[in-house]
Amino acid sequence: MEGVAVMTDARTLYKLIILYMLRRANFPLTNAQITEFMVSKEYTNYFGVQEAIGDLIEAKLITSERLRNTSQYQASIDGENTLEYFSYMISDGIKKDIDEFVRENAFSMRNESSTKSDYILTENKEYAVHCWVQEGRESLIDLTINVPTEGEAEQVCANWPSKSQEIYKFVLENLLEG
Repeated sequence: MEGVAVMTDARTLYKLIILYMLRRANFPLTNAQITEFMVSKEYTNYFGVQEAIGDLIEAKLITSERLRNTSQYQASIDGENTLEYFSYMISDGIKKDIDEFVRENAFSMRNESSTKSDYILTENKEYAVHCWVQEGRESLIDLTINVPTEGEAEQVCANWPSKSQEIYKFVLENLLEG
C-alpha cells in the first residue's frame, strides 16, 4: 500500500510541475516542450509525462489545442487555482530548474507556440492553409491562402514558422506605403 501512496505523490508532483511550467512560460507550451523538460531533468519518462498531461486534461486543469501534429496546452482557471493551493509541494530546486529552462528557451518556445498553421480540404477540392501569429491572446497576422495540393499545403505550413516575420514585415510595409 505504501508504494501506491508514493506513486500517487509522484504523479501529483508531475502534474504540478506541468502547471508551474505553464504559469512561468505565460504562453501555451507544446507537448514536446513539456516532455523535453521533464525527461531531460529525469523527473519522469515520456509515458509519465503523457499520463500526467492526460490526467490534467481529464480534470480540466489544462486546455488542449491540437494543430496538425502538435498539441499545445494552457492552464485553465481551475488549474491556476490548483497550483496556487498546492505549489508548496514543488521543491525550490524544481522551481529553479523550471525557471531556468523557461528563461533560457523562452524565445524559441514562444516562437514555436505562437506561430501556427493548419489546413483543410475545401469544397472546391483545394486546400485552405490558415497561418497566423499570436501574441498572448491577440493575433498579429492571420492569413488564409488556397493551394491546389495537400503537398503544397504541408509545405506552406512547414515554412510558415521561419517565414512569418518576413511576411508580416512585407505586408505591413506595403500596406503602410503612401
